[in-house]
Amino acid sequence: MTTPIGFREFEEHWHSNARLALDTIAMRPTQGIPTWLFQTMQWSQIEELSGNPPGSYPKDPTRVYLEFMLKSGVSFLDQWIPDNPLSMRDQGYDKDAPRGATTGAEEILRNGMLIDSPEAAAAHMEKHLFPHWEGWKRQLEAHLDEEVHQRIAGEVEVQRLFGLNMLKGPYGGFFTFPGFLYGHYGYANYFMAYALYPEVIERGFRIYADAAEVFNRIAARAIIEGGLPCLVRLDHDMADSRGMLVDVKTLDALWLPHFARSIKPLLDAGIRLIWHCDGNLMDLVPRLLECGIGGFQGFQYEDGMDYEKICRMKTRDGGDLFIIAGVSVTTTLPFGKPADVRRQVDWLVEKGPRTGLMLGCSSSIAPGVPLENMKTLIEGFAYYRRHGRG
Repeated sequence: MTTPIGFREFEEHWHSNARLALDTIAMRPTQGIPTWLFQTMQWSQIEELSGNPPGSYPKDPTRVYLEFMLKSGVSFLDQWIPDNPLSMRDQGYDKDAPRGATTGAEEILRNGMLIDSPEAAAAHMEKHLFPHWEGWKRQLEAHLDEEVHQRIAGEVEVQRLFGLNMLKGPYGGFFTFPGFLYGHYGYANYFMAYALYPEVIERGFRIYADAAEVFNRIAARAIIEGGLPCLVRLDHDMADSRGMLVDVKTLDALWLPHFARSIKPLLDAGIRLIWHCDGNLMDLVPRLLECGIGGFQGFQYEDGMDYEKICRMKTRDGGDLFIIAGVSVTTTLPFGKPADVRRQVDWLVEKGPRTGLMLGCSSSIAPGVPLENMKTLIEGFAYYRRHGRG
């Protein structure tokens, strides 16, 4: 089976914003600082800031969302989710929306099993999830080349939609690793099982990591053979505003060894992995660096994430970290003034690394942010794209 040409068809044709992103990912010195994706969930802002009339986003979400990203000057986008704001109205989530395991479902049913206790969660893992993951690993091994080519083709298709002034990076479908299963069983059931049945939890991390190693070998091949950007953002919430969701020392025994081997195929291929930060992850940061993580994105400063300290840290090989610095979506944007937005953007640049820095937001922007703050954010990003640190 012939390997598709992938992103090499674009090599000589990138426009300035995409080229700036590529140079930054390669850790080359640049004049400007690229803009990473930032997403407002407020339809009216997507429409106004993209130059579209009211009511246009729900009628044509892909086009309007893309125009919002392009007109806002986004240089690099990994998570392409144009329909995501449809899950929310300008007043917030629809109260009649279906409830899930972590959003107030009255019952949690999995494969016909009622998950109403830690014992039920552990039993479901052993009866259903573990055999499913073992079968998934066999399926991946049986279709390696096909999987590689599908991933390359999918990224090329999205990049063609973008044009050549905004770079698409690998995200969904390009990594996996063992994680917490609160989304499957609910917080209480899962974390009680984590505490009561650590041998079951560790076995699950091990079985999933076995499949993840294969999955990530496929991902690494797709990125290298397809000429895709060698940057992957790992995304899994393991902390809240108080700190880690479990005692971090338990992760040393149960999770970190399996996480480390699951991401090794990507690291071995020379692909930089960065970690999305939700909550206060400071206790986990040194452990992630030891596993080979090469940077971070997000940062909830109000919860104790020490941006300045992290930006001074090094990779396990002694290199500089790659940082996607985010203006706070929980404090500065919703509650600050335009001057506060400008001040935080300036601070992110001043204290950020000299190479390998992008600017964005700490997470998705909920409805209710003043429009003037959004406009100030976009203006600040545009200034640093053009002038860098001056």
